[in-house]
Amino acid sequence: MESDEENGNAKGNRSEETRKLQYTGGSSYIVSLPKKWIQELGLKQGDHVTILREGNSMLQIAPASKRISKEQKEATIEVAKDNNPYFIARKLIALYFLGYNIINIVPKDGRLQVEQREVIKHIARRILMGTEIIADSAAGITLQVLINLLDLSVDAAFKRMLLIAKSMYRDVMTALRENNIELAEEVIKSDDEVDRFSFYIVRQLKIAIKNEHLLKEIGLEEPRNCLGYRLIAKSVERVADHAAIIAKDIIDMHQPANKETIDKIDEMCGFALEVLDDACLSMFKRDYEAADRAIEKARKVDEMEKAIIKSISKTKDASEMYRIKLLTENIRRVSEYASDIAEIVLNMTVQQTIRKG
Repeated sequence: MESDEENGNAKGNRSEETRKLQYTGGSSYIVSLPKKWIQELGLKQGDHVTILREGNSMLQIAPASKRISKEQKEATIEVAKDNNPYFIARKLIALYFLGYNIINIVPKDGRLQVEQREVIKHIARRILMGTEIIADSAAGITLQVLINLLDLSVDAAFKRMLLIAKSMYRDVMTALRENNIELAEEVIKSDDEVDRFSFYIVRQLKIAIKNEHLLKEIGLEEPRNCLGYRLIAKSVERVADHAAIIAKDIIDMHQPANKETIDKIDEMCGFALEVLDDACLSMFKRDYEAADRAIEKARKVDEMEKAIIKSISKTKDASEMYRIKLLTENIRRVSEYASDIAEIVLNMTVQQTIRKG
């Protein structure tokens, strides 16, 4: 393929090139492509591209998406005997984010310590979506990310993440009402599942932001939306964290809270989840007006919290009052994160509201 200086008429940032069609005989024509573009897309001689005809006046050339699923990136982590297991965990997660498919964890000398092995296996099974242990011996552990980049879109992963986070609140309110320790413990375990989807989304975004064609394949219109999605995923992850905090508080309780107070907290929680739903729906629909309404709606949660605190202000049990304040504060954070999500949607969609001159 020719360089981008040959036969080209580059414009601006070389996003447009003029090339001459050449007739090869028979029923085919050929056209050269800029070398710089090919290198930036990570393509090489022999790779396939897809040519799509759009209407009567447009041809689109894109890398064949099947190439992405075959790409293998491999990394090796060398572990010393005195390495903290969570040092290894952080490295594993970082490599997962960077799109590595195969990760080898090997000891510098001797063998992996028992605690190191346990943390590695926990991370693979409970945190990194699509990751399997394909080799496990005294010589080390090998992990492989088997999930295909195009199997689960960012929107689909986000929806599942959101559903789990919301179900955590429904369960934690039931646990609060029934003083159900086992259900509270299940809520804490569900937090790991939300983290798995969050990490998966970050991995997808980091890989896709380098490839505009792949970006559209996973359901995003343009690279600038990647940062917005990253921040939104983090907000939902934090929403789930607060449900886990409430669950831990329930486990530490010595007696259930007052039923009337629980009813008010439950109502506040339901309303906060409505705001979260509205904010996330505005993201899926790319709806500026809906996002703006969600921000306004979130303010009512503050009023509900103040009313609950006022209703228990005369209680003589200081520990009970403190516990209720912690509960309402954690639920209020749901609406705050929902408002954050809506603000990100405003930034992502504000251009739709501008009058085109």
